[in-house]
Amino acid sequence: MVYEWIQFIVYTGLIVVISKYVLVVILRKLAENLELKATTVGNIAGAATSVPELLTITISSMKGLMGASIYNILSSNVINFLQYIASIVVNKNRKAFQNLAIQIDIVLVVVTILIPIALLWLNIGLNLYIIPIFVLLYALFQYINHNAHKLYLQQEEEKLKKQIDEEKEAEKGNTRKTVLYVVILLLVGTVLFVVGDLLGETIESLAQHFEISQTVIGILLGIATSIPELITFFESQKHYTSKHHEILGVVEATNNLLTSNLLNLFVIQTIGILIVAFS
Repeated sequence: MVYEWIQFIVYTGLIVVISKYVLVVILRKLAENLELKATTVGNIAGAATSVPELLTITISSMKGLMGASIYNILSSNVINFLQYIASIVVNKNRKAFQNLAIQIDIVLVVVTILIPIALLWLNIGLNLYIIPIFVLLYALFQYINHNAHKLYLQQEEEKLKKQIDEEKEAEKGNTRKTVLYVVILLLVGTVLFVVGDLLGETIESLAQHFEISQTVIGILLGIATSIPELITFFESQKHYTSKHHEILGVVEATNNLLTSNLLNLFVIQTIGILIVAFS
């Protein structure tokens, strides 16, 4: 069993390291090359940092370990939120919480934590019947997020971005760089899939041959797959505080958090349900 635990740690670590040092970095460069706003960059970062969860949930579901997947999602979303709060406190950006759009996003994040807790507490099974609810909730949360930013943040964000562009005299996006970044992302995705498949075999061995609780496996996966978010939360605020536009860093980190949690709960968990239902 020691060998399997070593494999678990190594494969999980590879997913985290590749996501942190390659996937997230390239996606940020791609976003900046395309001159995207902080909100959009945050959304992209949130999608990127959810790739480890996508891999672990997909593999767990393929192995019939749905119990591990729900605890993976719950622990990931809780840890993401705690890391986000820690990053705000450390960077002394609590004033940004005065913005109503950010407050609304935080409420939505809390709900993404309460929903899986309620499912576990009420012993509601994850099956095909819950997918339409997940789809509707995902659309509703995106609608609320979009309109909150449009009403309470869009003008300020556009004004600050214009100031930053004037200060640094940003270069126009480079098409060659964009193509290069896309090619790298495709290669990274292939590597992650291979490592994820190896991790799945190890998880199956731990759960079935050595009777390790799916709850324990799910929580461990949640902790490991939340590390990329920790990095992006701090880096987003560091990126903007150097230009004295702190709120943009908080906006990016907040959208990163919300996007990651929404994808984890409503999209990635749905993929897991479909895999279990049709496998």
